[in-house]
Amino acid sequence: MPHAVVATSLYAAYRAGPREVTVLADASFTIARGRFTALTGPSGSGKTTLLSLIGGLDAPTQGQLVVDGQELTRLSRPALSEFRRARIGFVFQGFNLLPTLTVAENVLAGLEPLGVARRAAREQADAALDRVGMLGLAQRFPHELSGGEQQRVAVARACVKNPPLLLADEPTGNLDEDAGAQVMDLIQQATQANGEARTVIVVTHDAAVAARADARLGLHDHRVIEA
Repeated sequence: MPHAVVATSLYAAYRAGPREVTVLADASFTIARGRFTALTGPSGSGKTTLLSLIGGLDAPTQGQLVVDGQELTRLSRPALSEFRRARIGFVFQGFNLLPTLTVAENVLAGLEPLGVARRAAREQADAALDRVGMLGLAQRFPHELSGGEQQRVAVARACVKNPPLLLADEPTGNLDEDAGAQVMDLIQQATQANGEARTVIVVTHDAAVAARADARLGLHDHRVIEA
């Protein structure tokens, strides 16, 4: 099975005054295409940093990172932005919905950078909301929804453009157990997209969430290990 992610000798660090703080050290690993992989480890181990690198939100200090066939470390900023728009769907712990937009408008916002025609975009947004059980609340605003409902909308927004990779950072962290399980059901279902396998990578500290995954990568002392 081809790999969705191939990392070779990946390092990530940041400056804190005169000190350089290491977040990831000599990380080499692969993530299989079309599977659900959990990134696990204690707080501060580098899980979110690693997800941000895979999603092209941050750049490594050194090393090579190939995602969906693209070597991210060689892309220009405009090319990296286009890569994120076209190939990555993001789901965050804090939902990140725009409060002044309706549910439908939030999902449509995920298509705007791609220049999808208005009618086609509406049809895609409706279909994405229907898949997560939120079409009936399409005209509500985020503050009128529960946390679980907001995260369902966030999943719809991430998937509406049918990206080959879905990245989720602690997607159940702000939810109760029942709502979290429902959201994870949707994320698991997202591994199948229009009959094709989608790669799903989830950062989590929740053992129940990690147990759903096809594979796990553990982070410990800033290093990636097979879990």
